[in-house]
Amino acid sequence: MISKNKLKELAAYRMQKRCDEEAVFVVEGVKMAAEAMASGFAIRTVCATKEWSSEYGARSQEFGEFFEVSEAELERLSNFKTPNKVWMLLERPDRYPLSTTHSPLVLALDKIQDPGNMGTLLRTADWFGIRHVVCSRDTVSCFNPKVVQSTMGAIFRTRVDYLDLPEWLADCGLPVYGASLQGEPLPAILTPLPADKVLVIGNESRGISDEVMAQVTHPVLIPNIGGTAESLNASVAAGILMYYLGGAGVKETL
Repeated sequence: MISKNKLKELAAYRMQKRCDEEAVFVVEGVKMAAEAMASGFAIRTVCATKEWSSEYGARSQEFGEFFEVSEAELERLSNFKTPNKVWMLLERPDRYPLSTTHSPLVLALDKIQDPGNMGTLLRTADWFGIRHVVCSRDTVSCFNPKVVQSTMGAIFRTRVDYLDLPEWLADCGLPVYGASLQGEPLPAILTPLPADKVLVIGNESRGISDEVMAQVTHPVLIPNIGGTAESLNASVAAGILMYYLGGAGVKETL
């Protein structure tokens, strides 16, 4: 059972400002709950229906607090029209429990604003084994509820840092690749491909900002083979470039 006051208290975490103030974030649904429980992140609160509780309630000692709730009570907590059995409040990590093992590509995000795009970018980075993402400070928070859900668990496996991006790129000591209509066509930049590098993805509508583009050492053009579409979605372009710059597509191209 959960009291009305406790339910009201937890419902306040629907507000991003409240989550930011306490350095927490919310995950919802059966899949994301399973990812959370496997992640090693500290789980402060769990609210779940009887159906979820019957399967996972025995693990309640792993949570700071656990409440069995009705569907109607879960709806009061949820950011979604149709909640899926479980709601969790987690503490944001000071250090990621997953060892950020070396990967040959760092993803840099410049002024990404759409939460769906941000989540897809993190999910795609996870697919390609990219464990470090650096973001400009005006990129949407990786702990935004829509971002968290759309990562499909990648939020638990990816280190995300917010910083002065032009300054970080200038000091990182790595080749910096960035999508540009004035860049060199993608196949031409694949040989030789340096072992370690950074890929910059720019804002959905404006592309890479001038101050960040000034740090791009290797502008890259994804050829417009069809010749009709005006542009690619940021996350689609990123997926193509992650595949090739990560080294996976080089052998197939050569």
